[in-house]
Amino acid sequence: MDKVFSRRIALVTGAGLAAGLTVPGVAQAGGTDRVGFTLDARTLDGGEQVTSITLGTSRFGPIDPASLTTGTFSVHAKATSPIGTGGQDVGYDLDRPVTAARLDRRGDIVLELSHGEGQTGGGTLGYLTSKSRNVQLDLIYTVTQNAPVRLRHGRPLSIARFTQGRLANPEVDAFSYHSSRSGMKYRLYSPDSRRGRRPLIVWLHGGGEGASLPDNYYDNETTLRANRGALGFATREAQTIFDGAYVVAPQSTSAWMDDGPRFAPLINEIIRDVLRTRPVDSGRVYVAGCSNGGYMSLKMTTVYPGTFAASVPICGVVAAREEGGPPLIPDAELTAIRTPTWLVASRDDDTVDPQANTVHAHELIPRSSLTLYDHVVRDGHQFPGHWSWIYVARNDPSIGGTHVWQWMAGKRR
Repeated sequence: MDKVFSRRIALVTGAGLAAGLTVPGVAQAGGTDRVGFTLDARTLDGGEQVTSITLGTSRFGPIDPASLTTGTFSVHAKATSPIGTGGQDVGYDLDRPVTAARLDRRGDIVLELSHGEGQTGGGTLGYLTSKSRNVQLDLIYTVTQNAPVRLRHGRPLSIARFTQGRLANPEVDAFSYHSSRSGMKYRLYSPDSRRGRRPLIVWLHGGGEGASLPDNYYDNETTLRANRGALGFATREAQTIFDGAYVVAPQSTSAWMDDGPRFAPLINEIIRDVLRTRPVDSGRVYVAGCSNGGYMSLKMTTVYPGTFAASVPICGVVAAREEGGPPLIPDAELTAIRTPTWLVASRDDDTVDPQANTVHAHELIPRSSLTLYDHVVRDGHQFPGHWSWIYVARNDPSIGGTHVWQWMAGKRR
């Protein structure tokens, strides 16, 4: 069944002119004192950030762009956790610097906000260390107008109040909401209408993106907002390479590694749901995942050896979780894998030992491929070594001139 869309974004009212006064000769907003705004977000390599705000001002007529400066409006953001943090300081309460003010094609005012990898104050998620979970933060944004803007006919315009609306992330919003008969939630990207049956890519998230059922927290959101793992396969580049592919992103009720054998049939149920309800080519079903999901990608190929045309486990775990304990995936199971497999990790991963896990799996899985990076760096920013999924989400791994997406797309069962 489909999930009704809901958001944890409070409706707040921002101030009009900073002093809160009506200015003689300044038009109040078309006879109304309220203008709505959306929070425009993008999922960067390091996670989702609010990158701009769009004010619904087009109904007042053409605005002179020369009257817009970075000082015309101020933006304040407050973010808090939706569940208990165990005393951890999660979130922020700060001013967001406006780096540009412009008009979009509709004539609405867009306030570009300072953002970037590793920058505090723009993220939509918070990581709760005590629960090992990312949660979608409750966001409260306040917009203040510091000076009038000018309409094209010359009349000044001031807005008394601003009302916060939805969080808009076109890439995330392109994935519809669903839940399996067993209750596991998932998001699904559907390609543009084309004739014939299309491939299906299954993305399995990392440990931080599962639910926290003891807190009644199961959001079906963080799987697409914490990184670009699933989103990468829905980009125009990937869709061209795969000739239009469905992308499904199940969300675990905890962490895949907590009970892989139990989760495997629940994931398989979702795959069967999509195969039954969408025009999918059952011979072109691919699985990829990171960290916990890297483990689960491998586990799925051991439990369902005839389902997948290819598998891309990223920084996954196969070794024992505790010293002296049993391996998560025994050597005999790895040796028996026949699904074409391309493993990815970074040598500086200090969360999951790449030698004991990724390299070890590569040595045992027949005819598997391996890309092992030295560091995880993109656009000059160095990420933690564990985050090697960034490379797969950008189709970077390459062997013999063939990149990983092209390699996947060329495999058929």
